[in-house]
Amino acid sequence: MLKIWGRLSSINVRKVVWAVQELGLAFERTDAGAAFGIVQTPAYRALNPNALVPVLQDGDFVLWESNVIVRYLCAKHALGSLYPEALPERFNAERWMDWQQTTLNPAGRNAFVQWVRTAPAQRRDDLIAQSNQETEPLMALLDAHLSRHAFMAGEHFSMADIPIGCEVHRWHGLPQARAPRPHLERWYQALCQRPASKGVLDLALS
Repeated sequence: MLKIWGRLSSINVRKVVWAVQELGLAFERTDAGAAFGIVQTPAYRALNPNALVPVLQDGDFVLWESNVIVRYLCAKHALGSLYPEALPERFNAERWMDWQQTTLNPAGRNAFVQWVRTAPAQRRDDLIAQSNQETEPLMALLDAHLSRHAFMAGEHFSMADIPIGCEVHRWHGLPQARAPRPHLERWYQALCQRPASKGVLDLALS
């Protein structure tokens, strides 16, 4: 059985849990990180020297880095579907997964941290405004892309939809106004209707 280390309040843990559920794999998850601790123990640091979540244990194989874990699971269990086999389609999916980590996530992080993980008395409106200024053009980019494609990597759900879906879930959960983006909303609602997204996209932010 697969073992996942990490708390579900982590966007990166949610990606992995969603991927495992899409694949219909049995797994056991142990809360770790933040208030749950564990990540600084010698035993955990032997699994991931970065002391971060998630970590996947697949038998004797240990893997960290959330998007890499999603790729690994999809390549092992869904080659040709969630993990595209043709190189152009595969690397189209890879591109969007990297973009989520290098561009979309950093842009939205401050708004999330200030709204969800900062006490109101300490909240900084300037950081929220800066984050919104950086993120809204990226959401417009996604909306334009999804006006031409049903899903991130084309006309079929793939591994690329999982990390970006988790990121959009986090952005949509913030208590602030956002511009209407009909194509993004259509895509996101389709993700929310997938049975495997339950327990991920229907969770409140924390």
